[in-house]
Amino acid sequence: MHLQILFALVAMIALGAASAQEPYCESSCGNVNITFPFGSGEGCYYSSDFLVTCDRSSVVPTPLLRNISNLVISNMSTSMSELEIMMFIARDCYNISGSVRRERPWLRLGDIRISTKNRFVAIGCDTHAYFSGTRGNASDGSGCISTCGSNSLIRNGSCSGVGCCEVAVPDAMSSFEITLSSYYNHTNITDFNPCSYAFFVEEGKFDFSSNNLRDFGSVQKMPMLLDWAIGNTTCDTAREDVDNFLCKENSICDEDYEGPGYRCRCNEGYEGNPYLGCKNIDECQLQNHVCQHECIDTVGNYTCKCRKGYSGDGRKDGTGCTADQSMTIKIAVGSSVAAIFVIVFVNWLYFGLKKRKLMKLREKFFKQNGGIMLQQRISGDGGSHDQVKVFTIEELKTATNNYHESRIIGKGGFGTVYKGVLSDNRTVAIKKSKLPDQTESQIEQFINEVVILSQINHRNVVKLIGCCLETEVPSLVYEFIPNGTLSDHIHNKGKSSAFTWDIRLRIATETAAALSYLHSAASVPIIHRDVKPANILLDDSYVAKVADFGASKLIPMDQIELATMVQGTLGYLDPEYMQTNQLTDKSDVYSFGVVLVELLTGKRALSFDRPEEERNLAMYFLSSLRKGRLFQVLDENLQKNEDLKDIIKVSKLAERCLHVQGDERPTMKEVAMELEGILASKIQKHPWVQHPLNEDEAEYLLKEPTNGYECTDGANGNSSTFDSMSKHTILPIASGR
Repeated sequence: MHLQILFALVAMIALGAASAQEPYCESSCGNVNITFPFGSGEGCYYSSDFLVTCDRSSVVPTPLLRNISNLVISNMSTSMSELEIMMFIARDCYNISGSVRRERPWLRLGDIRISTKNRFVAIGCDTHAYFSGTRGNASDGSGCISTCGSNSLIRNGSCSGVGCCEVAVPDAMSSFEITLSSYYNHTNITDFNPCSYAFFVEEGKFDFSSNNLRDFGSVQKMPMLLDWAIGNTTCDTAREDVDNFLCKENSICDEDYEGPGYRCRCNEGYEGNPYLGCKNIDECQLQNHVCQHECIDTVGNYTCKCRKGYSGDGRKDGTGCTADQSMTIKIAVGSSVAAIFVIVFVNWLYFGLKKRKLMKLREKFFKQNGGIMLQQRISGDGGSHDQVKVFTIEELKTATNNYHESRIIGKGGFGTVYKGVLSDNRTVAIKKSKLPDQTESQIEQFINEVVILSQINHRNVVKLIGCCLETEVPSLVYEFIPNGTLSDHIHNKGKSSAFTWDIRLRIATETAAALSYLHSAASVPIIHRDVKPANILLDDSYVAKVADFGASKLIPMDQIELATMVQGTLGYLDPEYMQTNQLTDKSDVYSFGVVLVELLTGKRALSFDRPEEERNLAMYFLSSLRKGRLFQVLDENLQKNEDLKDIIKVSKLAERCLHVQGDERPTMKEVAMELEGILASKIQKHPWVQHPLNEDEAEYLLKEPTNGYECTDGANGNSSTFDSMSKHTILPIASGR
């Protein structure tokens, strides 16, 4: 009887122990290891966002994120807090009859987010691709334009906007939706590029090829990297909830991670899964130590031991092991003195040779960047007082405190701009350019541009003072304009309220005068190619200064247009230029028209935060103007202005600048004259003001909105090339795209 009671007690204890065990959790599915916080069984994963479903319907089991039937996990790393999935590709296909296929992938991830190690890539010759999504409680998005023609020079491996374009992915996006559109429905290019494509892809896992334009349709998915964290609390808050804190034995909360949520990592000297508990690393066995002689492993670390007859900490990066003999000490001292002498001599020789090598390298860069050619041009000008100054690299380093980060005042696609103070106490802006390798003809053109720009003497153009050619990438030195950019004043609510119509009209007039000068009065016509508020600087008196000639082109006297790769800023680009690659002075006119619209509306040229029909400001403005709804798009600071007739005249001028066909736009000289006339008419009427408005027309343009609006194309009134969100096919989450 006693034995029976004893056996019963043992059985009850065993049963209790079994019930306390964690449920069985699969450790792998196919070729992918599954570790907590991910899991595939009840109680094996942290939350529903971390559920992994193992599909065993095929020969090789396939891990799926959550229970989404086609969202395949291809790799997973707990230590890096990353997992790789195969994500669908957006498509927009056409034939000669029009659109034939459109697919728009989308995904919502919860605690899992899109990694910034991805790139957003678009492929096509008539392609406008963008993505929108959420970051916390805010919406965000970005996109790019890819164009080309049958004769375009398409470079394999390059996504610079010809056949392929790409942009970076914002941090901490937890959902996305991809949208594709086409300006011309792939007309005349369907034989070699019938479709546009867009997708997220992990960096280094996609190389563009011109063949992709024709046969990329066979590719269904691309590898996309996701990262994750636990919950939405910080490390400090998470530690307070001891029962639910996931950083287990020998691990800590990663203070370097800035959230949202928190991540765990193993303590130094430990390895494994920090969410299950980390194990000691045997550094001695792995030969991962700095012991001079003997290594002894300890929990979470190791110690070093010297051989018999020696003393010290035994570490190669410490005191090491020294023999316990006085003679050895004397030898060591003598050896140290000799070693110091050798080190001093070697350093003297090394730095001497390094200085000589540096001087030769600077001479090489100076010649490579056209320094000798520039000196010949300067001496040939007879010592003009406006000639460009050639600075040394030491002068610019001194002026910018060795290019310290605190001196950075701007960054762009063509370089970084620093604030500097020259030896004569002049404050300047120093631009370190980003230029590709130069051919001999390109060097000559660069030097020619430097000489010409340095001779431009117009009160509304930023003055080029000089350059430095002693580095691999040349630097340009401009006069410093202290009051920021026009964009800062338009789009900053605190500044825009004081930005009156008189100031806006004067800035528009001065900017038009500067561009007219560049087009018509400069010794060689100059097309700016990137006119936008961010490139219009303001001094303390709000005098406009056109800046940033990094994308500018000099136009030979006998040419009216120039074939070139499309460059500029999305929202300001001339649509005719994007389609034909033919750059003319009318391309600047279109961009200036967008600047006028920004001055009138106070809105940005392109914003994915606005409703779809309002995203492209130029199209929305033209539509509102033609429907007599100018009042509803005007900046609220201008709606009670007494100079509404002048505002209407400027609006009509902007409309003419935004014609799709360049031949129908006015020249910058005509634009400048009309703006000068409007500005002067505030005192007295001038005969060159071209479009006087009667009271009926003014009343029509300014009438209040009635039943809403629609956005139409600026050229012919057809619907905008931005597809309506209502036309997009929204697939359920179960489809994964």
